[in-house]
Amino acid sequence: MHVVVVGCGRVGSELAGALEKSGHTVAVIDKNATAFRRLPAGFTGQRVVGFGFDRDHLDEAGIDKAGAVAAVTNGDNSNILVARIARETFGIDRVVARIYDPRRAQIYQRLGIPTVATVSWTTDQVLRRLLPGEHAHEWIDPSAKVCLVERALSPAWGGKKLAPLNEPGRFWLTAVTRLGAAQIVTTDLVGQEGDVLHFIVDVNAIDALSERLDQGPEH
Repeated sequence: MHVVVVGCGRVGSELAGALEKSGHTVAVIDKNATAFRRLPAGFTGQRVVGFGFDRDHLDEAGIDKAGAVAAVTNGDNSNILVARIARETFGIDRVVARIYDPRRAQIYQRLGIPTVATVSWTTDQVLRRLLPGEHAHEWIDPSAKVCLVERALSPAWGGKKLAPLNEPGRFWLTAVTRLGAAQIVTTDLVGQEGDVLHFIVDVNAIDALSERLDQGPEH
């Protein structure tokens, strides 16, 4: 998959390196050419000097073939603008915006754009939202039998009750993060775009959970 990373600070450079290491092609956009010095040694991805909200610069970065976009500059307004352009103009589903002001998170979530606050584990959290299938679990017990899994709500479950996602003995939906706030799941909870789902899963059933999420409640 091709990924466009806007911003080459600490988070952007680490993210670009991690994505390339995982086998993805990467283009990094930054207004300051010297910022590319932060990229890891041997980085072969594209470097674009410019702005992530400029269409010419996005075209140069290969936005037309991108499967994901991460906006991780040092400005909230720039990040949300880039994320909206990627989602609304180019139709890219996997978009994430880094924010500094957590009070804005609910506004961004209502726009259907996942956000990540500025904390020490930002890079890891951005990767989990861009590439959910490549991060099997968030936590695993010492016996390696049970794990905690975080997944974005699949479009197949939007507007549908989430209780049918459960399969006793294999995986169970325990909580949902919606508009930046977590809640315990009830039997009548209906999925909404932007929801992040938290499951307790048998480690041998992770693939089955992914299939259930993709297929929707009709299967």
